[in-house]
Amino acid sequence: MIDNSRPASALAQRSTRLAFLIVGFSGAAWAPLIPYVKLRCGLTDAHLGLLLLCLGMGSIIAMPVAGSLAGRFGCRWIIAIATLSVCCTLPVLASSDFMPFLVAALAIFGAGVGSIDCVINVQAVIVERACQKTMMSGFHGLFSVGGLLGAISVSGLLGFGFSPMQASLFVIALLFLSGGLALPGLLTGRTSSGDEPSFAMPHGIVLAIGIMCCIVFLAEGAAIDWSAVLLTTARHVNMRYTGLGYVAFASTMTIGRLLGDWLVRRIPGRVLVTGGSLLAALGMLLVAGVPVWQITLLGYALVGAGCANVVPVLYSAIGRQAFMPEHL
Repeated sequence: MIDNSRPASALAQRSTRLAFLIVGFSGAAWAPLIPYVKLRCGLTDAHLGLLLLCLGMGSIIAMPVAGSLAGRFGCRWIIAIATLSVCCTLPVLASSDFMPFLVAALAIFGAGVGSIDCVINVQAVIVERACQKTMMSGFHGLFSVGGLLGAISVSGLLGFGFSPMQASLFVIALLFLSGGLALPGLLTGRTSSGDEPSFAMPHGIVLAIGIMCCIVFLAEGAAIDWSAVLLTTARHVNMRYTGLGYVAFASTMTIGRLLGDWLVRRIPGRVLVTGGSLLAALGMLLVAGVPVWQITLLGYALVGAGCANVVPVLYSAIGRQAFMPEHL
């Protein structure tokens, strides 16, 4: 029997929004620090790419585990532990030049961000279903707001001369504050019935939707992980301001997602997915093909606008399908 703590309540909705804000903020706070890691450790682009794979591998390994645990134990403590792991690893990423520490910290950081991202989407599907109204784009809009605030705040602190360590401590303080506010409304108890498996290979429409989400996440990851490096090395922008690439991306994504629930009620989902994908592709062409930093920022803005509502539409489709439980 599914045992959730009033998923339609105002408290559950507020906590869901705050948790989306947390995962967006924590992921984006890392982006402006990447050029500092590259310079501090003397990494080439190839070596940096290998290092960044650690973040992705941590997320890939942790997300199915987190989804399975959410099915058994609910969302609250998984999100709390994952947030704590992000807070513990961020200072290492901001200060260490010892590669084994960076590899381990980045993998744990990726696992923490990925776990929050996975589990809060489980909660979002349950809350949206319980409320019986379109909410997913609004939830993801808060993710984008968090990303925008994270990029702007960390870039601003670095621009004013604060060290990466000082910026990371600022992020940690905000994560503890917002995490404490979110915790009471996060769901406890099982999010699945007792006879469901803890893990199953995706199949049918779930597999197709998963592949589509993966493509969008690749585009988002390119903006998060590589925009600052591209602006530094290929566009020769001062390192203090290379977070502007992510800011451009996150700004348009935030606007698009905050308008998303209104758009979803008026435009068919397939039109939003197709049109958004084409717009994001155009943005990527501008980023890769025009060696002018202002055009690069425009390209990242188009990528953000295009990707804005693709994943929320697909996640809502996951909530409506009956092939697999949402936590798997």
